[in-house]
Amino acid sequence: MRLWWRGRAEPLYRQGVGERFGRYRGAAVAGAVWIHAVSLGETRAAAALIEALRERRPGVRLLLTHGTATGRAAGAALLRDHDAQTWLPYDTPGAVRRFFAHWRPRLGVLMETEVWPNLLHGAQRHGVAVLLGNARLSAKSLARGLRFGVLLRPAAVAFTRVLAQTEADATRLRAAGAPRVDVMGNLKFDVTPHAPLLARGVQWAAAGGRAVVLAAVTRAGEEAGLLDAWARVPAPRPRLLLVPRHPQRFDEVAALVERAGLTLSRRSGWPTDLPDGPALQADVWLGDSLGEMPAYYAAARVALLGGSFAPLGGHNLIEAAACGCPLLMGPHTFNFAAAAELSLAAGASERVAGIEEGVMRAVALASDDPLRAQMRAGALGFAAAHRGAARRLADAVLEALDAQPAASARATSDTSAGPR
Repeated sequence: MRLWWRGRAEPLYRQGVGERFGRYRGAAVAGAVWIHAVSLGETRAAAALIEALRERRPGVRLLLTHGTATGRAAGAALLRDHDAQTWLPYDTPGAVRRFFAHWRPRLGVLMETEVWPNLLHGAQRHGVAVLLGNARLSAKSLARGLRFGVLLRPAAVAFTRVLAQTEADATRLRAAGAPRVDVMGNLKFDVTPHAPLLARGVQWAAAGGRAVVLAAVTRAGEEAGLLDAWARVPAPRPRLLLVPRHPQRFDEVAALVERAGLTLSRRSGWPTDLPDGPALQADVWLGDSLGEMPAYYAAARVALLGGSFAPLGGHNLIEAAACGCPLLMGPHTFNFAAAAELSLAAGASERVAGIEEGVMRAVALASDDPLRAQMRAGALGFAAAHRGAARRLADAVLEALDAQPAASARATSDTSAGPR
């Protein structure tokens, strides 16, 4: 029922429901490298790893799994012949058993924070080594996990190897029980923005006639305060480009814009790739499209980082830097603490105390060409300086892959894991 409800806004949730319970149609891709990227951000990071794997091992076969519709849609673009894609099964013994019995991957890579006790226990029973890639663990998440140590510790111990983003992440992951942890860097530094999307954003900025301030990947509880502060900015003011984190909230956020007394144009309503006449008159552009985040950053003179103005931990700020967009962060960036500090040190971003200060500072920066140019250079330098994680992770994955027996050699042990 929950999937059907979410499918009203994102129809992909209504497809392949049986896969969530370990029920599949068609033949499996035996012996594949299985990569689980739960949502859009993890899938974008996985794309850099996949590219590096294919450079080193052109014939590698992949099984991609996801938990959200945005992740699955982005993952579909990464598939090649002989690859496969499915939903990750719910973490129940039966669904997990059927998943491994059907797909029989040779190796698994779970991206970032995906620690599922039944899934990892099932991998052990079927002889599938599993790595945690691009791994991160905040202090808050560690404290919460240790309260449920009876579940967390056996799951953490089940990983063959953990490839952490930072030394701080590695320390916390060791405290959680992970047996072998190595620092590899953050894959998101290796994600290169698509050049045509950057060009599209530059066109929007040129056509729009006034400066654009981006509110990027905002979450519930942030937009109302943002819009209230924005409505009080004296005219003439920049145009606000508002991009919610979750597609199912597009209509809700559109209603909030109108309730704030601001005129609205939705990206999905533009007849072409350029804003039309009504859009050029609107106070707010609503970024209600998928896959265009680089264009949104390229259109903006400065961005406010969603998820950082409420105690939600912030979102990926590396993408803004790679697009050369100066960034303003709120006080809550614990999910990306190391990247946030590096960004501040590089002059790519500034931290503000709250949304009121953020709006005022964004408006000021939008008209400060010299400072923006300095921050843009800092952002691009920051993004370039930390590349290389994809190569290191790919080497670690292939090392683990070569240490595993072929799928055919595990057939006998697989059948002992119980009935499908």
